[in-house]
Amino acid sequence: MKNVFKTKSISSLINETKGEKSLKKVLGAFELTMLGIGAIVGAGIFVITGEAAANFSGPALILSFIISAFACGFAALCYAEFSSIIPVAGSAYTYGYAALGEIWAWIIGWDLVLEYTVAIGTVAIGWSGYVDSILKSLGVNLPNALLKSPFEGGVVNLPAVIVLLAIGLLLIKGVSESAKLNSIIVVIKLVVIVLFIVLAAGHIKTSNWHPFMPNGWGGVFAGAASVFFAYIGFDAVSTAAEEVKDAKRDLPKGIIFSLLICTVLYIIVSLVLTGVVPYFKFKGVSAPVAFALQQIGINWGAALVSVGALFGLTSVLLVMMFGQTRIFFAMSRDGLLPKFLGAVNTKTKTPITSTVIVSIAAAIIAGFLPIGIVSELTNIGTLAAFIIVSLGVIFLRRKRPDIKRPFKCPLVPVVPILAALFCGYLILQLTTATKIRFVVWFALGLIVYFLYGSKHSTMNTEAEEQAS
Repeated sequence: MKNVFKTKSISSLINETKGEKSLKKVLGAFELTMLGIGAIVGAGIFVITGEAAANFSGPALILSFIISAFACGFAALCYAEFSSIIPVAGSAYTYGYAALGEIWAWIIGWDLVLEYTVAIGTVAIGWSGYVDSILKSLGVNLPNALLKSPFEGGVVNLPAVIVLLAIGLLLIKGVSESAKLNSIIVVIKLVVIVLFIVLAAGHIKTSNWHPFMPNGWGGVFAGAASVFFAYIGFDAVSTAAEEVKDAKRDLPKGIIFSLLICTVLYIIVSLVLTGVVPYFKFKGVSAPVAFALQQIGINWGAALVSVGALFGLTSVLLVMMFGQTRIFFAMSRDGLLPKFLGAVNTKTKTPITSTVIVSIAAAIIAGFLPIGIVSELTNIGTLAAFIIVSLGVIFLRRKRPDIKRPFKCPLVPVVPILAALFCGYLILQLTTATKIRFVVWFALGLIVYFLYGSKHSTMNTEAEEQAS
């Protein structure tokens, strides 16, 4: 039992990034920033903005985004410090292993498996919906049997399955190719967002910003809890640590720059949206950006935004699947999951087995299962990981003050504590059903760990060899 609380030395973690099973180092600060933007800017800016304005914040949506940006920013600073110390694949899982011990690393890793797998399936279903909408505008009607799961009266959500398998093949081909495609997609969707701002800015009516806080500060904070999830994705940058040319310098830049850029975009878009259309008209609208352009008669712009949303969701899928495969890779290398998951293609230097398994599992979820409320599990899993990483910074500062930290989180322990408190508060805002499902997933994870992980852990086997 005492082995489950053992931490892994930073030197041993870094040594694991060398040799035949290491991943190819091809990424720089620009590619990392693009990965972050690719993961963050997607369903959040194209869907959540309207819902939050109509149901919670009203025109004060800008304040909700700022509050959420602070909460996420605190966590991002903690991630940035860890990423500069431990440039190893696995993100929060690896940080937990170094700072808190194996059992906490497993808990984070298990949370992230839930976060990414469910998120990938959910986003793929949204991607399929946009494809169907665009095809219909072109006069092409796909049968419902190929657009819905068996639980929804269909046979399979075929577009969702196809895009996930295609992205899996791209990731197998190589991280450099994947990063280049992601950068192109990110540029396209940023151009579309800027175009929306330019087209709509001239139609702003300041009267639409009154009353500014229709539901008071309570509505602003409820809106902050809602739009927080529009920021989820910056943590995916740290999963690429092992494939970065100068990780100690570039990882913190990628994490912080991507979050700052997305925050500015969210604030400007929320101001324009609520200035062009009265906030209450966004109720029940699933595509608020396109809806706003339709309301002012720019229908061609609305169609273009739909295409931009499709690109946005594609890059989210790419980065999320990338992150999931790297977490599987790191956990299998530590023995907590079967070793075959860590197999690396000798030619492309990519974790081929984990990529195949993740793409197939996500395709099954997206093609044959209704996601519904289960998608909220993505949020609670992410928030739990943020809390553990934030507290981990404090523990490692006290335990190993001697470690060289190329990037230091400011005002420790204040910033990590604020990050943990913000995330804890947002967890309380989630539904009871989500919390119960999370507890069940957590319990299942502990069973898997004690039946398999703890027995096959490299930390445990090394301890047994030393004892013998």
